[in-house]
Amino acid sequence: MNPLPQLLLAPMQDVSVLPLWRCLERRGGPDVYVTEYLRVHRDSHPEKWILRSIRELETEKPIMAQMIGNDPGHLVRTAKAIHELAPCAGIDINLGCPAPTVCGKQAGGALLRNHDLIRRIVHELRPAVHGRLTLKTRIGFESPAEFEALLELFASLPLDSLAIHGRTVRERYQSDVHTAEIARAVASLPYPVVANGSIVSVASARAMWRKTGAAGLMIGRGAIRNPWLFEGIRDSLAGREPHRRHFHEVLAYLRELTEEVREEGDFEKESQIVNRMKKFTNYIASGIAGGTLNDELRRATTLASYEASCQRHLDNDELFAEEPGEDGTLFCGIHELGRSD
Repeated sequence: MNPLPQLLLAPMQDVSVLPLWRCLERRGGPDVYVTEYLRVHRDSHPEKWILRSIRELETEKPIMAQMIGNDPGHLVRTAKAIHELAPCAGIDINLGCPAPTVCGKQAGGALLRNHDLIRRIVHELRPAVHGRLTLKTRIGFESPAEFEALLELFASLPLDSLAIHGRTVRERYQSDVHTAEIARAVASLPYPVVANGSIVSVASARAMWRKTGAAGLMIGRGAIRNPWLFEGIRDSLAGREPHRRHFHEVLAYLRELTEEVREEGDFEKESQIVNRMKKFTNYIASGIAGGTLNDELRRATTLASYEASCQRHLDNDELFAEEPGEDGTLFCGIHELGRSD
């Protein structure tokens, strides 16, 4: 088993953004931040709001910039621009996004069907990247059976680490996590492996680490829901009892995040702020009051109604559940990871 794993915030489109980062950092935060992906194509320029998140987060922790695209030349050009405009700890390439619009452009998870192109991208990027060069992948496009050939490819590449979401592209986020494949990568690759997929609680983080021995754990949805999760995982793995949180602390987090979003965005209407917050509250409010809070927030159109719902359900000392409840595609199959082999 490795020493205690490094904790990383997963790159999540539209939500792994500066307002969330600031709230996480004030509550312990991850060891490494990874940006939402910068879209790279012939006419692209690095998105200004993503560059700002790299420059303006007040932290000494490493920040990785993730890119998504399929043209080695344009990826090299963009990596050089990122280093010039917003110096960061390194570059990560997305090989796992399952969105049909992304895969339809032969980017993200679709690249797993083109090993030669992955090889070209990595070898051409390597001399252009200042710092770490990493990939975030899945275990295959259609089937886990593809992972053996992918492991051979990854082992031959000059990478600093590999983050593995333990599902195929076709499985998106709905299947059980294939921890055995991640464990195979940990045992065979010549560089550190980061495990990703349905780590939404202290228990699931411990289970993922136990089952894979990964050098790092990458956490996404669970960190939006519970901004103290990184701190809780550190405490638990170090033999300390994680601190239980109460609903009034969740209320303070929501208010703080709302203010960060308001200050960060260029909003013309109040409803735009509310709609922006719904991208976060879908996860944060999941399961609270039997789903009633989330239902109310999804219908909210004003900050007054949004705040009233939050106060009505959260302004109390009730304990915040350590495990999220099953909730459609937001948190589904999440308890499988914590079950014994």
